[in-house]
Amino acid sequence: MKSYAVIVAGGQGLRMGADRPKQFLEIGGKPILRHTIERFLDFDPGMEIIVVLPSDGKEWWRDYCRRSSFLERYSMVSGGITRFHSVQNALRYVGDEGLVAIHDGVRPLVGRSLIERLFSAAASTGAAIPAVPVVESVRRVENEKSVPVDRNGLVTVQTPQVFDAALLKAAYRQPFSTAFTDDASVVEASGKEVHVVPGERFNIKITTPEDLVLAEELLGSISF
Repeated sequence: MKSYAVIVAGGQGLRMGADRPKQFLEIGGKPILRHTIERFLDFDPGMEIIVVLPSDGKEWWRDYCRRSSFLERYSMVSGGITRFHSVQNALRYVGDEGLVAIHDGVRPLVGRSLIERLFSAAASTGAAIPAVPVVESVRRVENEKSVPVDRNGLVTVQTPQVFDAALLKAAYRQPFSTAFTDDASVVEASGKEVHVVPGERFNIKITTPEDLVLAEELLGSISF
């Protein structure tokens, strides 16, 4: 079955406070974005890779791939106004048959076993997402007051989120809504059910300088 990976790296990473977008920062001697893509190519060397980048970052990435002889075959699209529009742009390069993973470009520690489980689940259900249980205490803050929230049954959703290509493309023909927080919410708004697969604690999203330090440490201590 044809497989695609849409790697969403269209942000500027302003919270990182670096001189370039966080997806281009290095851990283990390579850009975060390269590590992320390599995880999918380890799973399926023939996978179609579609990279979503900010318009002013496309030339940097093109030059990096050329200089390092990395990723000779890929599609590159510009990020949109929102993540929804970025994925919508990328889906123009996805066929109507097969499975497509949508993944944050700054989640470079995703394990091959998780990718395998998600593709397997999506092949049978049409839509699969990873999630991990909430383990810390949770409170809701309203009008300067806070109340505890029962965390039983609560999960934190990760990527990659994997879908039947035709199902996902149909869902993304809907008008944009601020209620769309991820691809699963777009698919559910179209009336389709999403299957939840156990995620991985190490599958962190690099957002802050502290995340970068943690990812560097984890990279040398976990097996993919």
